[in-house]
Amino acid sequence: MFRALRNFWRLLRLALSLARHDALFPLEIIGIAPPLVAWARLFSRRRDVRRPGERLAAALQEMGPSFIKLGQALSTRADLLSEEVAADLVRLQDHLPAFSGAEARRTIELQLGRPVEALFRSFDDVPVAAASIAQVHFAVTSDGRDVAVKVLRPGIELAFERDLDLFYWIAELVERAQPRFRRLKPVDSVRAFADVVRVEMDLRMEAAAAQELGENFVDDPGYRAPIIDWDRTAQRVLTLERVDGIPIGDREALTAAGHDPDQVMKKSAEAFFYQVFRDGFFHADMHGGNAFVDRTGCIVPVDFGIMGRIDPDTRGYLAELLVAFLRRDYHAVADVQFRAGYVPAHQSREVFAQACRSIGEPIFGKPSHQISIGRLLAQLLRVTEQFEMAVQPQLLLLQKTMLMAEGMGTRLNPHVNIWELARPLIEEWMERHFGPRAIVGRAAEDLTQGLRRLPRLIDNLHLVSEHERRRAEAQAHNPPPTTVRARPRFGFAEVVAVLALIVAIVALLF
Repeated sequence: MFRALRNFWRLLRLALSLARHDALFPLEIIGIAPPLVAWARLFSRRRDVRRPGERLAAALQEMGPSFIKLGQALSTRADLLSEEVAADLVRLQDHLPAFSGAEARRTIELQLGRPVEALFRSFDDVPVAAASIAQVHFAVTSDGRDVAVKVLRPGIELAFERDLDLFYWIAELVERAQPRFRRLKPVDSVRAFADVVRVEMDLRMEAAAAQELGENFVDDPGYRAPIIDWDRTAQRVLTLERVDGIPIGDREALTAAGHDPDQVMKKSAEAFFYQVFRDGFFHADMHGGNAFVDRTGCIVPVDFGIMGRIDPDTRGYLAELLVAFLRRDYHAVADVQFRAGYVPAHQSREVFAQACRSIGEPIFGKPSHQISIGRLLAQLLRVTEQFEMAVQPQLLLLQKTMLMAEGMGTRLNPHVNIWELARPLIEEWMERHFGPRAIVGRAAEDLTQGLRRLPRLIDNLHLVSEHERRRAEAQAHNPPPTTVRARPRFGFAEVVAVLALIVAIVALLF
């Protein structure tokens, strides 16, 4: 009861904040507490000429860190909000006033257990960036290395926990009061959002993500991650190599420094492809300010708080889906969705293929450089209600990242489609993992593993048989009081395993 009263009061304040920017439409869409929304509408500023998404972004920015992060998460939900609103939320700036250098120093000393002067030869009290969760200071270590030090905001964990409780409460209300939204999995979506935020608030996890990404590209001269200083890293402090380079989205500066923007975009497209399809682990906040091009032309990403993971099955689904769309084979698009189980089996494949065509053709009728695969996926998500498709949370973060990557590619060269650069890699990956040779290779590997286990299975069968023979002989010399003689038995699991292996061998060879 107390939780409901507390969150209702906070919902009231949220409605008033949205009303001040004439941005009440999200609460109107989800349809909870209509009288409260109608009351808040009385305080709405109706003369705001900005687009709805811009008004919503301004309201969320005003409400603080949790709501900024929520807005960034909502930028993936073109199926819930309009595509225009989602696009405006993508540009939601994660900037807040900085906290004092003295507070940053206090956090560093508490976390690392040593005075700042013992850790760093110099430490800039004025941060170079201040975001909703943390801010960054430049420093020089006691052994002379240039580093960037990321420090969490004071009290940020408690603030997020309070706001997350409100988000859960609203999601639960939506699921109870609006059955049509249950397929969107509001509670699961909040849970996924909470998981991402909690990882962001443990800077050791960010350090681990940076190192993992770096190890995945250790042999790639065109892409690398900054080096982590683990001795100066803790839960609320992250120290890593200071990146000296040009922001990847600054075409003019790149050109002036002698870099070819088209080559930078090609490296970026290839790196994104390898992260998603080769590794299943990708940087999920890749806007133009979160990657730099160093003097050698190598791309160096920063800010590893938001990372995405994709399991092998989903990677295969996504690769098939993108290639099918690029080939404009809408029946193949439908087949991929049905095989993945994303569209219920009772729906019509032909009608779904027709819906995919209605989405794809207006896009593919345009010049190559105007095609947006990220937008295409967003529009595909919008047909989910018609075909009773459950939302796939693991794809929402990827779709948002693809939109960011496309925006960065447009700034580098507005006449080149970033995904066309990655298409040969996608098709090669598909052939390697799903082509005839790949199928035969997996079957041969399974057969090899089975043959390796065969001698052990035969030995086990022999031991079981010998044990049963000896027991039968013993019973023959000392017959039990019953007249029924026990028969030798083989272990059921061993028999089934051997039979299955024989069947597999025959099927493969003949």
